[in-house]
Parts: sequence; C-alpha cells; structure tokens
Amino acid sequence: MSGDTTGLAWFKSSYSGSQGDSCVEIAIAEQVVHVRDSKDVSRPVFVVGREGWRSFVRFVDHA
Repeated sequence: MSGDTTGLAWFKSSYSGSQGDSCVEIAIAEQVVHVRDSKDVSRPVFVVGREGWRSFVRFVDHA
C-alpha cells in the first residue's frame, strides 16, 4: 500500500551526507509516514503508521 505520493515533501536524514550513499527518504503525511529508496524513487514506497514510526525512531535512537 503506497497510495499517491505526488506532492509529498521528501527528505533524508541529516546523517545521510552528500555522497549519495545508500539512504532512505521519508515524507510525513497526516496519518502515515512514507519511506522510499533515495537511489531509486520509482520503486514502491513503504508506508507505516505515525505511532509505528515513532516507536521505530525511539528504538534506533537508543540502539
């Protein structure tokens, strides 16, 4: 399930750097967070609920 992602504001983490490394981009919508491969934006988008995204970020931040 990816839905229409046109018009979303995509951004990368500040940790991504400017070297074009393997990164993901996210776009925050009202109820979900869209995640995509920054090197191939034509691929399907992963969608997660905002609470699930918050849990993921907390986990990664404390890992």
